[in-house]
Amino acid sequence: MDHNPAAVNPFQLFDVPVVISSQNDSHCFDDDGRLKRTGTLCTASAHIITAVIGSGVLSLAWAVAQLGWIAGPAVMFLFSFVTYYTSSLLTECYRTGDPTSGKRNYTYTDAVLSILGGYEVKACGLIQYLNLFGISIGYTIAASISMMAIKRSNCFHNSGGKNPCHMSSNPYMIMFGVSEILLSQIPDFDQIWWLSIVAAVMSFTYSGIGLGLGIAKVAASETLKGSLTGISIGTVTQAQKIWRSLQAIGNIAFAYSFSVILIEIQDTIKSPPAEAKTMKKATKLSIAITTTFYMLCGSMGYASFGDFAPGNLLTGFGFFNPFWLLDIANAAIIIHLVGAYQVFCQPIFAFVEKWATRRWPESYFIIKEFNIPIPGRRSPYKLNMFRLVWRTGFVMTTTVISMLFPFFNDVVGIIGALGFWPLTVYFPVEMYIQQKKICKWSSRWICLKMLSMACLMVSVVAGAGSVVGAFLTLRFTI
Repeated sequence: MDHNPAAVNPFQLFDVPVVISSQNDSHCFDDDGRLKRTGTLCTASAHIITAVIGSGVLSLAWAVAQLGWIAGPAVMFLFSFVTYYTSSLLTECYRTGDPTSGKRNYTYTDAVLSILGGYEVKACGLIQYLNLFGISIGYTIAASISMMAIKRSNCFHNSGGKNPCHMSSNPYMIMFGVSEILLSQIPDFDQIWWLSIVAAVMSFTYSGIGLGLGIAKVAASETLKGSLTGISIGTVTQAQKIWRSLQAIGNIAFAYSFSVILIEIQDTIKSPPAEAKTMKKATKLSIAITTTFYMLCGSMGYASFGDFAPGNLLTGFGFFNPFWLLDIANAAIIIHLVGAYQVFCQPIFAFVEKWATRRWPESYFIIKEFNIPIPGRRSPYKLNMFRLVWRTGFVMTTTVISMLFPFFNDVVGIIGALGFWPLTVYFPVEMYIQQKKICKWSSRWICLKMLSMACLMVSVVAGAGSVVGAFLTLRFTI
């Protein structure tokens, strides 16, 4: 191995041999010399649900309103099927070669490096980390919207409806950023399992409240709003109808985006049984649960508001009673997004820190850890100055960008469209073909390639719709 730091491939971060002679036989260590993984079906499902039932669920009523009663649920079902199928292919790539004893791939880019290699690993790394970066921006915007909703609700009721309660989202984005700076100091992915469980519970809480309010609104009006083809021409122009429909597809794609961190989640699972077996069960369970919620929330939201379904479902119910229930729902969104932000950002943190360690192995600033005693905890917290500075800078950057571009629906659509095809479909399909040595031009090879090409076209048109939507929103805002 070349020990010249300048020659290190930054994507080959985790292929570091660990020599532990006596400890490898211990019950405390796995086959790769690392501490035994302790993840289970429950914790893996919690990570996935935290990642999937994110702020994307709030835009589904708007998405169904653009597509209508037929295309809206159909597109959601298709995305759930494609996501489950390609995620099952991706789980097979956690180990290179034998599914029980092959070399572990600790991250998504590790899997691409060991199976595909070449320029594809660089493309994958760039797309993955840009996607995660974009998701963190989207979550910051969504959290600030919920904070503002709570503040405006209380202001509205305290003034008896006389004060319009206009306010800026910037202070709330800063508050969210400060909380993430603190939580970002948790060193590793496997140490935030408790945060994922709390976040998953919160996601069910606000989704359930949104669903319940939608059912109550439909029951009160005794009518199901909406049409088979979605928002009507007249309410919007024909061109707007097309662009908004494409943007809606991007929003639905965003709602199912978790493949980007699937390998990282799988790396927390203990074995036996084989990690791929547990991960497939977790994926099936999580996607079944989330799709049920998505269908209910999207459909009931559309039935409640019709063509005027809001971009954020909970904001559509206004500030009327029971306003305290909406406050609870928005508080649950905030707590969930606090955890989801960490789930998506931990892979970026690990990438940069391990690259820096390999690049400057003698740096005191990067390597040195200080033991900070914490009352009530047996082991001290290990403070690393590079981790403190770099992660704080990252959170500050996402916060500032969110303040400059606070358009939730447009950001969601762009992120979903750009990340869906390469990360959810292309790389899993290509790695699976290579891993299983599927013969070129065989029926299975052709079907997998056709699936990839179809999803590419979907991503392209959804991305175009979302970019146009963002441009129009920015123009009218300015």
